[in-house]
Amino acid sequence: MQPSRLPPLQACSGASGAASIEGGNMGEQEIRSRLDSIRLAVAQAAHALSAERHLPGELRDYIQKLDRQSDRIGEILALRDPLRIAKLVADMELLGARARRVCTSGLPLSGQMKSAVNHMHNELIEFKQHLH
Repeated sequence: MQPSRLPPLQACSGASGAASIEGGNMGEQEIRSRLDSIRLAVAQAAHALSAERHLPGELRDYIQKLDRQSDRIGEILALRDPLRIAKLVADMELLGARARRVCTSGLPLSGQMKSAVNHMHNELIEFKQHLH
């Protein structure tokens, strides 16, 4: 993927005392790189979704929602709001956890589907942990 050409992210130190992305020891380039990795992982899960014939509707729904949220990453980055980035990633991680739970429930899913969901969820967890 091509790196985004957006203005620099601003550190946020509002009255709420919320930690900023910059305060989390993540530079702007690392944030963009991790978000690109998340977009790619979601795209891989969406691709695996399209190749799967007998997929539970619940899993299909979670991955489609993640795909739509992934499309918003550039929009959220353009706002240069670290709190919105953190919220988007937290929301996506929750959906990813639900998708992973479906994959580990014993349903007959392809290895590609399980692998794509696990990879996507791991990317989301890792980024979320670095934000906090």
